[in-house]
Amino acid sequence: MNTRLPLLWLALHRRRRMLIAVLIGIVVFETLIVVVTNTIPPGQLFSGGKGPPAAYRAFSGSSGDVSIASYPGLLGAGLVHPFWIALQLTVIGSLAAAAVAADVESGTIELVMVRPVTRTRLLAERTAALLIATGALTAAATLTVAVGVALSPAIHADVGLGGVFAAGLMGYAFALCLVGPALAVSAAGRRRSQVLGTVIGIGAVGFAVNFIALAWEPAAPLRYASPFHYYSPGDALARGAVLWPQLMVLVGVGTVGFLVAHALLRRRDLAP
Repeated sequence: MNTRLPLLWLALHRRRRMLIAVLIGIVVFETLIVVVTNTIPPGQLFSGGKGPPAAYRAFSGSSGDVSIASYPGLLGAGLVHPFWIALQLTVIGSLAAAAVAADVESGTIELVMVRPVTRTRLLAERTAALLIATGALTAAATLTVAVGVALSPAIHADVGLGGVFAAGLMGYAFALCLVGPALAVSAAGRRRSQVLGTVIGIGAVGFAVNFIALAWEPAAPLRYASPFHYYSPGDALARGAVLWPQLMVLVGVGTVGFLVAHALLRRRDLAP
């Protein structure tokens, strides 16, 4: 165990089996997506001539320009699939809940702080553990897709590696958008369930809101309230570049969450 940053390494060590399982799961899943994309030509997915419904843009990770019946759309679908979302929520919810709220709920927070450990250090090290874990998960998905694209001339003709890594960077920004608010709730809350509910609400409900906004024109303005409007890997894959305005929104939400978490933790009573 590293003694220089004990809280960081302890957080990762305690959840090492979960993290390994999730990393393996994301690699296997993204490999399957690449294989399916390479096996079934996108044009054969909707052979009726009408093309996919507009709402399917939510499943391709696009804000409107990329159809799921395309190589960028199919690969983007693997980066916004409910399975991908569930893995992200599992990692973020587990580590964010453990940042503060879990210790308060179990009554061990006083033992942690008696070393002494400042509140700033407590939050900083456990935030770093979250950033490392989500970074590893995003890197695993991105590298798997990149290898698949590089090995498939048909896909590579439409999707460059630059677009794959741009989508990966957008994915990490999306993770930050979830991590910030989750840490803020953990810093203020007293129950793991409060943090898990926040993460599920932002992730699962956000996806549903974006889907409804794309499917139903009167609800279109609601898309701006969903992180999936800004996290659009399908667009990044098609354009071969990072979508900087959307990325800045995602990073901005995460940064605000970090700052709020720090302010709340400094002022709250840590007694169970």
